[in-house]
Amino acid sequence: MTADTVGGVWSYALELCRALCLRGASVDLATLGAPLSAPQWEEARALAGLTVHEGTWRLEWMDSPWNDVRASGEWLLELEARLAPDVVHLNGYCHGVLPFRAPVLVVAHSCVLSWWEAVKKEAAPSRYARYREAVARGLHAASRVVAPTRAMLDAIERHYGALPGARVVSNARSAASFPPAPKERFVLAAGRLWDEAKNLSALEAAAPGLPFLILVAGATTPPGGGTQAVARSTRPLGPLPSPELAGWMSRAAVYALPARYEPFGLSALEAALAGCALVLGDIPSLREVWGSAARFVDPEDPRALARELRTLMEHPEEREALAARGRQRARAFTPQRMGAAYLDLYARLTRAERHVS
Repeated sequence: MTADTVGGVWSYALELCRALCLRGASVDLATLGAPLSAPQWEEARALAGLTVHEGTWRLEWMDSPWNDVRASGEWLLELEARLAPDVVHLNGYCHGVLPFRAPVLVVAHSCVLSWWEAVKKEAAPSRYARYREAVARGLHAASRVVAPTRAMLDAIERHYGALPGARVVSNARSAASFPPAPKERFVLAAGRLWDEAKNLSALEAAAPGLPFLILVAGATTPPGGGTQAVARSTRPLGPLPSPELAGWMSRAAVYALPARYEPFGLSALEAALAGCALVLGDIPSLREVWGSAARFVDPEDPRALARELRTLMEHPEEREALAARGRQRARAFTPQRMGAAYLDLYARLTRAERHVS
């Protein structure tokens, strides 16, 4: 399995690895992107049955990544030849076209073209033509494609063509990792402050005049450097290890994610497990996951966001009822269910491979 060490893909991959290892599988996890942090190494080393192979090549969605994509592909082929896995599970696209011996599963977590469409309200510019071609080749070469929501799968097929046999497998988080605690009078958000998709700038616009704090956890500088996001009306917490972020979620009354683009929304799932009432961007993927268990606001309307946050903070019974619905909904997205779905897919792929052979 491959994993990007930046963002939610790491949390998804570790949760899935944990579920697979508990069911007796052995997993070799090949990481790409930034080097693993000390907390990430600690989390990975705690899993019996998991072996980590660390790589630090640039990711396919970064600027000018193609030399690194080629080098990391050669590395992955060498790993597969040495390890002889039953299935290659890729949490990226471009390497799907490589001549792996084992069947290949590609999971669509996000993509530049759908990101650009949702955030910029226009088609991605021509400079992403090579990216578009490489992603399409990887998707169509894969033995099977998975997405975490129907909305994300629809977006992928709209941009790269129909993918027969593709299916949806929801992401998951362990409820035991996000226990609720007595709630305090503040709103929490988490995400990359520089990412226009997370739209945490809407909280900056909504915060003035609200009689409670809005705390924001997450990186303020893009990978590889760039302009640092500045928080003026919200209180930045910086990047937090998962256990520390879980502690903040357990105490927060409301979790806000006014996203313009979010293929699944893993942080919202974590917050709901921790007993937060959810206020989310009104986009198809988040509607699909949460239904009536969250409040939705137009991502481009900070005033509506401020009104919704104020309403929930000023009406505790309403807020607690919403939080209870959210937690009940969140507890359906279990690692056991996710692990079983992937093991079923792996078994189908290996049976199909034996049949062809």
